Amino acid sequence: MNVPRAVMLAVGAMIAMQLVMSVLPVDTGLTVFLTFAMIPARYSGAASELPGGYLSAVTSFVTYMLVHGGWLHLAVNVLWMLAFGTAVARRMSMASFFSFSILCGIAGALTHLVLHWGEMSPMVGASAAISGQMAAALRFIFFARGGPPGQVPDFVHVPLASLTEVLRNGRVMGFIVFWLVLNVYFGMNAVSFGSGPDSEIAWEAHIGGFLCGLLVFGFFDADRPAPDVSQLR
Repeated sequence: MNVPRAVMLAVGAMIAMQLVMSVLPVDTGLTVFLTFAMIPARYSGAASELPGGYLSAVTSFVTYMLVHGGWLHLAVNVLWMLAFGTAVARRMSMASFFSFSILCGIAGALTHLVLHWGEMSPMVGASAAISGQMAAALRFIFFARGGPPGQVPDFVHVPLASLTEVLRNGRVMGFIVFWLVLNVYFGMNAVSFGSGPDSEIAWEAHIGGFLCGLLVFGFFDADRPAPDVSQLR
C-alpha cells in the first residue's frame, strides 16, 4: 500500500491509543476515555466533576479524535481515512494535512457541542476529521481526467474545483446527498459502531467536519505545477 506518511502516522496514533486502552484496568481505562472524550456537559458547569477537569475542557477538542468506542469503530475510521485521507495527503505537506484534519475535527466538535449542550454522553472518534478529508477529496477526485485503462487518475495535479463547480457537478452533489442521508439515517436510528450504550454515531459532528473541509480546503491545498507531458512515457 502506497500510503502517505502523514496518514500512516495518524492511523498509527489511533491504533496505539486503542491498544493502550485495551490493556489498561477497567477503571483506569474509563478515566482516560472520559479525559480525552468530548463531553458537552464540561461547558455547562460540570468540568470540575469530570476526569481531566478544566484542562480537558480545552484539550478534548483535539484529544477526542484519538479515542474510539472499540475496535470496530476504529477499523471503520481507518478504512475511511485510507480511502479519502490518502488522496488529500498527497496534495499537501504533512503539517498542512494535520492542521487541516484537526481543524475539521474541531469544527465537528463545536457542532456537536452546540446541538448537544449540557449532555453528559461522551463523543469520541476521528470521524469528523475524516469527513472533512472526504469533503476535500470531492473537490478534485471527480474532476480528474481518466487515464489509460487500469491506471489511477492523477489526483495530485488536477486543479482544485471551486465551490461553484462542486455545486454544479451532478456526481459530486449526488454523493453528498447520499452521504448526508446515510448519516442522518444512522444517527436518528441510533446505529452504533461502538461497544457502549452511548456510542451512537455523532452525525452532527460529521456534518460539521464535512462543511469545514469543503469550505477551507482551498487554503491548505498546495499549488502544484502540471506534469510535463513530454516527460511521460
